[in-house]
Amino acid sequence: MKICIVLLSVLAYTAAQVVQPCNSPPQWEGRVAAGDRQTKFAEYARISYDETDQRVRVIEEQDQGSQKNFYDTLYLHNVGLKYQLNLVTKKCNITTLTEPFRTRGVPPFARFLFTGTIGAAGIPNEHFVIQAYDGQFQDGTRFGVTVTYPDCVPVEGTIFSNSSGILHFQYIGMSIGISDPSVFIPPTECFKH
Repeated sequence: MKICIVLLSVLAYTAAQVVQPCNSPPQWEGRVAAGDRQTKFAEYARISYDETDQRVRVIEEQDQGSQKNFYDTLYLHNVGLKYQLNLVTKKCNITTLTEPFRTRGVPPFARFLFTGTIGAAGIPNEHFVIQAYDGQFQDGTRFGVTVTYPDCVPVEGTIFSNSSGILHFQYIGMSIGISDPSVFIPPTECFKH
């Protein structure tokens, strides 16, 4: 009987140890590589991300098969607009955003998967600890995200969507905060008549 009580106590303690989603930094800058192997889409970009005001600026090179395009794209979810300036032709398109804003960090409803190490774990300064999460947004789009631990900075993410397929993102050269807030002002070319 005592063994059953001890086992039930250990089981209850273990069940109570559910890892809660960490809080990713709400504002950061860095570089991102994104791609979809099925459609042969690749993107290499500088990114400025502001979760607080739901704004993202991406200065990107897009490869679609053998075709290359260069864009400066500003997503202003807070006002529902997207500004996309073709950096070659200088033509700007202003469109209404149809996709919802999606956090690039860990949403509060994410499910913890595991903790791991990237790099050589036995060598000082040659590794870092990561945590992996997954989940589903309200519109049914599934996601997976890997972040550093304990700071919760995004390392990579994947979106599984019926409308856009599978997109995989890798983040490098991250710095917390926005160095120049004017990065979220639309390009002047978008206002020339």
